[in-house]
Amino acid sequence: MSQGVPSVARVTRVMGIVNVTPDSFSDGGRWDTTEAAVAHGRELLAQGADVLDIGGESTRPGATRPVVAEELDRVVPVIRELAAGGAVVSVDTMRAEVAAAALAAGAQIVNDVSGGLADPRILDVVADSDASYVAMHWRAHADRMRDFTDYSPDGVVAAVRRELGERLDAVLAAGVPRERVFLDPGLGFAKQPRHNWELLAAIDVLRELGCPLLVGASRKSFLGSLLAVDGSPRPVDQREHAHVALVTVLAVRGVEVLRVHDVRATRDALAVVAALRDATPGETA
Repeated sequence: MSQGVPSVARVTRVMGIVNVTPDSFSDGGRWDTTEAAVAHGRELLAQGADVLDIGGESTRPGATRPVVAEELDRVVPVIRELAAGGAVVSVDTMRAEVAAAALAAGAQIVNDVSGGLADPRILDVVADSDASYVAMHWRAHADRMRDFTDYSPDGVVAAVRRELGERLDAVLAAGVPRERVFLDPGLGFAKQPRHNWELLAAIDVLRELGCPLLVGASRKSFLGSLLAVDGSPRPVDQREHAHVALVTVLAVRGVEVLRVHDVRATRDALAVVAALRDATPGETA
């Protein structure tokens, strides 16, 4: 994220989510036309987003994949219009064809939830460009990922660090410079609720891999499970208070990028963190 999202510790940037899909877990269908998605992207920019992450494939548990042409039709016009207006745009895709078309349309970042496992050609696309690359921890597509939540014998933190390290090696071997690589622990992807908390508690272990971190916890099911009442998870649209508490902690701990739905609430939390960080004790009366 060489433009818009510098890899500087203690500076947290906000990536606003624009789902151009009918079936995303949080807001599927709300922004599934070009006009609606562009308007939403502009609204997120006005709220303080540093980057807009445009996605045309839902990765919620159990989701089925759109065909390539459909994904292209969803994201490319949105990216072209927002990038033409000066926005720093990321494309959320696992496909080399979509990444290439998105970069040609003006995207500057490829956010690949599979870390190159779903389509290894995507690494060559990024290497042949000036784009930054986000590699997420991933084990299987959405329709099968619930079958891959076993992290024995070493536990989820050691396993994610090892598997992300393997993806980082592949990314670097493809020719993507390390300074353009961000790593994402993949909260909610092939993980039980407790796994997400263990990863968040040990986030600095992933920093040992030598790349800045991107974390996407916004509205995810492990927050709903935490806030469950009588066994019923808190609904998706009622998880933001817990998410703001979490992003505040992550910002204090120096996470470089937060991928969020509610940009304004996140900006408010970051303003509090910055005020406390920059405050100097004044003279007493």
